[in-house]
Amino acid sequence: MTHYPISIRPFGVHAVLIEWPDEVNEAILENILQFQNHLKVNHLDEEEWEMIPAYNSLTLIYRKAPIHFSEFEEQLKTWYAQLEETSLPQRYIWRLPVCYDLEFGIDLKSVSEKLEKDVEEIINLHTSYTYTVYGIGFLPGFMYLGGLPPSLEVPRRAEPRLKVKKGSVGLAAKQTGIYPQESPGGWNIIGSCSVPMFDPKKKDPCFVNVGDKVQFYSITKAEYDLFKIEGEVGIYKLEKTKWDA
Repeated sequence: MTHYPISIRPFGVHAVLIEWPDEVNEAILENILQFQNHLKVNHLDEEEWEMIPAYNSLTLIYRKAPIHFSEFEEQLKTWYAQLEETSLPQRYIWRLPVCYDLEFGIDLKSVSEKLEKDVEEIINLHTSYTYTVYGIGFLPGFMYLGGLPPSLEVPRRAEPRLKVKKGSVGLAAKQTGIYPQESPGGWNIIGSCSVPMFDPKKKDPCFVNVGDKVQFYSITKAEYDLFKIEGEVGIYKLEKTKWDA
């Protein structure tokens, strides 16, 4: 297996940040997930450590006490050198419904003009690709999805909105994503997903994990209303299939 050059630095007294080469690359993400799994299985107790993978980094947070950085840094380097490819926990491809009605896709027309494509072509392109979950942040449950086709790349809005509605599906540069709750945001909104992306009342509040895949499919306004009600009462059944790298 490839061992990439990594850097390790303190990230506060209780955490360290391990960084891989600064690029969006599925092979790098796979290496990060392999190392995370190696640490969980062999070295770090999950009850004491929180591990956050994203794009080209892995953040390790020790809940019990401050980290003695120099000692821990050497341990991490040794453990990474020992890393061998192993089976990862099961990953999934999630099919998520999106309504691209202009009521929800409030930037569809402007995106259409910028990309010089009609609205139907944009919808067809957006639903034709499978996206990789590279990170989950800036809001709980916000998925950063890579794998957007170059033909859909569009800059962030010059003026972010103060309020973007929950469920809004957006485009920004090389990424697409779903706003899991109402918040400010600068992505170009092309539709709305009827499935709740984050539920703090559940044991696993966010059903998607870094390394999973996402596919979107287009639904009508009537289907959106039905799925939204089903999601709110907890009876909507998510569509997923097993995926192995």
